[in-house]
Amino acid sequence: MQVLTAKYEYSDDILKITLHGEIDHHSAKAAREEIDLKILEYRAKTVLIDLQGVGFMDSSGLGLILGRYTHAKEAGSVLKVINPSPGAEKVLRMAGTDKIIPIIHRKNN
Repeated sequence: MQVLTAKYEYSDDILKITLHGEIDHHSAKAAREEIDLKILEYRAKTVLIDLQGVGFMDSSGLGLILGRYTHAKEAGSVLKVINPSPGAEKVLRMAGTDKIIPIIHRKNN
């Protein structure tokens, strides 16, 4: 199991959160709390969650993304998912999350 880590970058009213590792029941709780604190701290216009480094994501990952979408919206931010790994994107699309949260593939981050 690969531990989930998060890296935060803030520039030009954009908070980019880069997740790396596996998102499951055990890792999602701590990530939720930490990401929520950063969303409130920066109050960025846009929050990007980069999932390129996520090797595994189950329904806990869906909960993590959807909950942060709601939290960001309440804080006045727009949340988008960028660069999802194939596995993460499959889970997001199967659940219909892409109909609520934009999924963007970016070559340059």
